[in-house]
Amino acid sequence: MTITDTSPASAVHGPATGAPAEQTWTPRLWGVLAVLCAVLFLDGLDVSMVGVALPSIGSELGLSTTSLQWIVNGYVLGYGGLLLLGGRTADLLGRRQVFLAALAVFAVASLVGGLVNDGTLLIVTRFVKGLAAAFTAPTALSILTTTFHEGPARNRALSVFSVFGASGYSSGLILGGLLTSFGWRWTFLTPVPLALIALVAGIALIPRDKPSADGGHDLVGAVTLTGGMLLAVYTVVSAPDRGWLDPVTLGSVAVAAILLAGFVITENKVKHPLIRLGILRIGSIVRANLSIVALFGSYLSFQFMMTLYLQDVLHWSPLKMAMALLPAGLLVAFGSPFVGRLIDRYGTPPLIFASMLSMSLGYVWFLATAGDTPHYAFTVLPTMLLLGGGFAFGFSSIMAQATDGIDDSEQGLASGLVQTSGQVGAALVLAVVTALVAGGAQGAGGDFGEFHPGVNLVSGVAVVGLVLNLIPLLRRRHSPKHV
Repeated sequence: MTITDTSPASAVHGPATGAPAEQTWTPRLWGVLAVLCAVLFLDGLDVSMVGVALPSIGSELGLSTTSLQWIVNGYVLGYGGLLLLGGRTADLLGRRQVFLAALAVFAVASLVGGLVNDGTLLIVTRFVKGLAAAFTAPTALSILTTTFHEGPARNRALSVFSVFGASGYSSGLILGGLLTSFGWRWTFLTPVPLALIALVAGIALIPRDKPSADGGHDLVGAVTLTGGMLLAVYTVVSAPDRGWLDPVTLGSVAVAAILLAGFVITENKVKHPLIRLGILRIGSIVRANLSIVALFGSYLSFQFMMTLYLQDVLHWSPLKMAMALLPAGLLVAFGSPFVGRLIDRYGTPPLIFASMLSMSLGYVWFLATAGDTPHYAFTVLPTMLLLGGGFAFGFSSIMAQATDGIDDSEQGLASGLVQTSGQVGAALVLAVVTALVAGGAQGAGGDFGEFHPGVNLVSGVAVVGLVLNLIPLLRRRHSPKHV
């Protein structure tokens, strides 16, 4: 799922100019906020609706589990690969222009996705939508922080803004279940009129702005990062069928490694890099980026498996499946707004540890109680409550830690970096999970057995995140200073 950074740490940074100026909330100001919230809501809505529809898409278009994961990963990689470039482009060309153009692309890609009859073309539209989100997400946050004055007005706007991503995701589960009952294409077509309404409103309400940065694009960095990650994911997904020692597999690994190495070299050479690699020398930043991989990677992969299992194996209707997963989304939507107060009181390390603990317990509980046919009240519901609570605690806390103590001039970099890590990391975890599920399906009957290896993996990913965040807590016990 895609959520723009709205943590307090990134919201309040900026040049200090004394007491925050009072700002009158005019109808136009409310209108701008409504447009930005609508786009964030639409992003969350789209991700969850399509997730619910995956089994129906696979059945109608004849797509395997391996192909279905590309409908998810195409979006995730498009978003994660160009997110940093998206924010930079808005600085160079103007926020309003970039935001509106990307929103128009999102609408067109949604329309095409709902009309195609070819699986490959469908995956392409998802990748294009991910590219569009890579420009709308950072630009929307930038428009908000430059439209609303620092202080109470901006904090109020950010509080409203942050709720819409999670609530859009939760709403998408229900709406996706309803729409898929009529046909999976409606999950692609429904966002089209909503995006067009937001586009027209944005043209009328969002103030014009001038480019705020000098310099150029790091196109080489963007191409090498996105190309390397796409090829790495493709290799992991295709290797079980082709063979890990197959020449094509080995060649793909080599090319992916060269592209990613080229990205690192590029970032050390160009004048305006996507990522200043020196920022990764800060321990808390590294932990935050690894934690978001554990959080997103395990959560997205588990939901992917549950979507297929509940519909394809247990033959639940799309709506029944959506309602089964809904408790997690509701906890994220209603719990996230309160996490900021807990961060102020306890700091980020204890909350991230609690998040990883809750996620790990959720997966372990599912494994321990699922058997051949998991019972909803005893297995699925407790699991979704633990996962939803863990995600609510973890997301905001990780975002705050990822930007804490970073100079104002690099707040955008730190925020974009952690979001990129989450999206790309989730794509890699999902690719491995898909390979394990595809392998397990060959020797399993019509029960949970084929998904067991995948759940083992996401459990391990969450436990690694748990251990990683135990380190700063142990250091705190032996040192008067916080890590």
